[in-house]
Order: sequence, then structure tokens, then C-alpha cells
Amino acid sequence: MTHKIQIQSSGHEFTANENETVLAAALRQGVTLAYSCRNGDCGTCKGRIIAGQVDYGKYEAKAMSNEERGAGAALFCQAVPLSDLVIEAREISAAEGIPIRIMPCRVMKLDRLAPDVMQLSLKLAEGQRLQFLAGQYIDILLSGNKRRSFSLATAPHADELLQLHVRHVPGGLFSEQVFTTMKERDLLRFQGPLGTFFLREDSDVQGSTNAGRSQHPASRGISTSMYVTGDRKSGAAADRPVILVAGGTGFAPIKSILDHAFAQGTTRPLHLYWGVRAQRDLYLHDLPQAWAREHAHFRYTPVLSEPLSEDHWSGRTGWVHEAVIADHPDLSRHEVYASGPPPMIEALKKAVIAHGLPNDRLYYDSFEHAHASASGAG
Repeated sequence: MTHKIQIQSSGHEFTANENETVLAAALRQGVTLAYSCRNGDCGTCKGRIIAGQVDYGKYEAKAMSNEERGAGAALFCQAVPLSDLVIEAREISAAEGIPIRIMPCRVMKLDRLAPDVMQLSLKLAEGQRLQFLAGQYIDILLSGNKRRSFSLATAPHADELLQLHVRHVPGGLFSEQVFTTMKERDLLRFQGPLGTFFLREDSDVQGSTNAGRSQHPASRGISTSMYVTGDRKSGAAADRPVILVAGGTGFAPIKSILDHAFAQGTTRPLHLYWGVRAQRDLYLHDLPQAWAREHAHFRYTPVLSEPLSEDHWSGRTGWVHEAVIADHPDLSRHEVYASGPPPMIEALKKAVIAHGLPNDRLYYDSFEHAHASASGAG
């Protein structure tokens, strides 16, 4: 049995098969709803049921409260329709027209960036390319119907090799292989691109209206800078200062976003905070330092939470979200993009909202949740 689903604001319709979640059905039919983890952990895909009934599935309490559920909210990555539905959901127009594909690739290089971080460089078959937005991720497909997700550190304009930053999780299903037995020329398969973590304007998120639909990235490059694809008349969103916060290997999608933004010639003020434990964890420290020298509108602030004595660190210390607030006590004019482990994301969310950031200008990729399957991390 199939059920029809209508998005109230845009009128877009799609159908869900039996036992298929709202999100899976939407993506299968080219309708891109906001999402990240697909595990009921992060809350990015949360929307509202206007009419109809769903099986809410399993999810983390912090992703949706009982009060929200009682008011009609649902996590579309978990909700399975039990009838036809009318929903209220965020549609991401910049990702429309980009197909999600399963593709073979070959390991071309393995570069150890830090004791526990490997850069995996993948090459597609001759004549193939992956169309994606800077900040999206792919799922590495493993045996036994398992998968592991990793953000693309590569920018779309420089995609000869697709680069992933893999942190070693002892005993991890995939990362253990990367650090022990994987070798150059090995074959892998992946599905992607996935996720809706990328820079955008307000008008790129379709809510109550369908105004400002983006142009689709049709070839190698994205047609507009920083995926600034919506209403250019007011210029308000295009001029907003952007704060980007990376935790650990959450730097990978931020690197992709910034690489592409610089290539597209953006002049928006950009401030990157990279939070790690010790200096050795700033595994590409020289890169954002070079960006800061080359781009007057870009600032870089590394923050160490547990610097080692041998680091002789004279820079910022403590929690990265505290550094953000200390530098930007009024965030009412900003946009914030964050990628990192769930504790960092949760602390940052509370802090930036308390300091004036509108909810609809906070975008995040809760890294460990979004990048681990139900069977575990790694």
C-alpha cells in the first residue's frame, strides 16, 4: 500500500511505499527535505504533521520532546505514514536535481594527517563524476548491508579526487580497515551525495512560500557563489557574517565549504573556529592559516580544550562554543554553521540561541550521529 504525501507550503506531492519513512520517500523522488543523521538523533528533519497519521518510529528524546510531538511534530527520517499526509517541512531547493547515486571508486592515496586521522583519496571510474554541494557527505557501503558515512572534504570545483577524513575508532568496522589493511587501488562503493549541510540563503529553504527557488548546479561548478541562490534584491542574507565551527574531523565539510566559497569569490565575512583537544589534532592547521593570509574577510581561531605541555600553546583554550560567544556576544545578524561531535553541537546550539541567533540561521551536522550507522561508529 502506498500513501500520498503533500507538502503544505509548496504543494509538492510524493508517495511513500509500505514501511518507508517520509524522508526516504521524498529523497527517492527528488524532493530534498532538510536532514542530516537519518537515525532520529539530530532533529534536523523535524517537521509537522498537518493531517494524517504516522508511526513515529524510534528517536532520541533530545531530538524531539513529548511537547513537540503532542503539538504535531515528527522526525521525518523515522516517521512512517499510516495514511495520506499533509506535512509542514523545510525543502532545500539548492539540492534539487542532484541525483543520489551508488558509485564504485578506487582508493588512490592514504595520507595520515594525524596519528588518528587518515585522509582517504578516492577516484571514480573514467568519465564519471559526483555532483554534490560543498558540505555534503557520502555513505561507504560495506558488506552485510552496513554503511559508514563521511563528509566530503573536497570542494565541488576540485573533484578529481574525493577526499574523506577518517578518524580511527579502535575496532571500528570501516576505520579499522582504513588504518590497518586498506591499500592503494582497493575498490569501494558509496552512495551519495547526502545531507543538507551547506551554505545557503534564507530563500533556499522553502517554508511558507516557494519564493526564491535556486538555480540548480548543472555542471562542474555551482552557478552561484556560496550557494547564494535566492533573493538577491534585498542582499540581506548575502551580506550576513558567517561563523563556522568545526570540532575534530568536523573540519572536513567546513573545509569543502570554505574552499568552494573562496573559489567562487565570496566577500561575506567568514570566521572559522576549530575546536580540538591538543595541537596535534589541528591536522591541517596550515591551511586555514594560509586562508587568513590570503583573504581579508576570513578569520581563523583554533581553540584547544586540553593543550599538552609540549604544545607551548599561547592561543585560545577552553570550549570552542565559549570562544564563539566571547568574540560575538550579539549574534542577531549572523549565520552559524557547525560540524562536530554531538556534545559540541548541543552546547553550541544553546549558547548561540541564547545570544540572539535566530533558530533558522543555525545549520549543523552532528558529526558522530550523522556519520555512524545503527550498528556503531567507525
